[in-house]
Amino acid sequence: MNFDYTDDQQAIKSTARDFLADRYKLEKVRELAEAGEYDDALWGQISELGWPGIFVGEDHGGQALGQVELSILMEELGYALAPTPFFSNAAAGLAIHHAGSDEQRERWLPGIASGERRGTVGVVSNGAAPLVPDADSAEVIVLIENGSASVVETGDAQVEKVETIDSTRRFFRVQANGGDSLEGDVEGARDRIAVTLAAELVGVGQRAMEMAVEYAKDRKQFDRPIGAYQAVSHRCAQMLLEVESARAAALYASWAADHEPESLPLAASMAKSYASDAGWRVTASSLQVHGGIGFTWEHDLHFFLKRARTDAALFGSAREHRDRVAELAGLSRSAAPV
Repeated sequence: MNFDYTDDQQAIKSTARDFLADRYKLEKVRELAEAGEYDDALWGQISELGWPGIFVGEDHGGQALGQVELSILMEELGYALAPTPFFSNAAAGLAIHHAGSDEQRERWLPGIASGERRGTVGVVSNGAAPLVPDADSAEVIVLIENGSASVVETGDAQVEKVETIDSTRRFFRVQANGGDSLEGDVEGARDRIAVTLAAELVGVGQRAMEMAVEYAKDRKQFDRPIGAYQAVSHRCAQMLLEVESARAAALYASWAADHEPESLPLAASMAKSYASDAGWRVTASSLQVHGGIGFTWEHDLHFFLKRARTDAALFGSAREHRDRVAELAGLSRSAAPV
């Protein structure tokens, strides 16, 4: 059995890696993060490549591919730490594509697929969605609450800027009443959004690990690279274990979304819980390998660590998803590991 990417999927990954490496060098990422903004011209180039509509059907202007291809893109976007509204727009597209009516799809998906009329998604708690990415620039907001969802136009919602540790992405608090209900598979859409985030966390962890390994090869103590010492080499080996395990979980969940949706709830929560923890542990371990320089603002590693920490909190924390895994597996809540 072949578990590798197809030739087309390899081409998507290679194209994304080259494109993002050229457009989103770390100096550019820092520039955009410190300004708290995105580059609209680069978003236009991303849209021209057809990425926003990679999973959207051809009848709505998309490429009619699937969750696996979306996850490939998200891993590369995480690896580059690209400050873009791609995730928020994809989340809205997933929600409307899988839970919307024909009329709702016809109204919103073409703009989401082209990148011209972006959307976003928030999870409501205590009457408001506290952490909604890119709500100020979206035309449509999907609000999820207790297994149901509704679509509201941004002009009909109260949108308030929220400061977070992740300066590479813009967040807002959103409050709205009413809206147009989504009557389809809301939980399935939310699972796919969680898988999408898990894939991004894999990319973040991969880049942080590579930064640590490169530093461990170059930095010397007592005329030896620090990577030659077990305390460092074992830490790097553990990072590799966690990144590869998170990748396997995210890709399996992506495959389940496309080919075995009955397995998706369990696979999605396993992927999101593991990737959330791994993203934080790997970036924190990379910081430890870097030592004092890793703690400075001038080093780029902190941007990855903060993205990992924020992604881990979005669309269900690791603990929330572990509790769900226990529930779906028929275990008691007390049996779920903390």
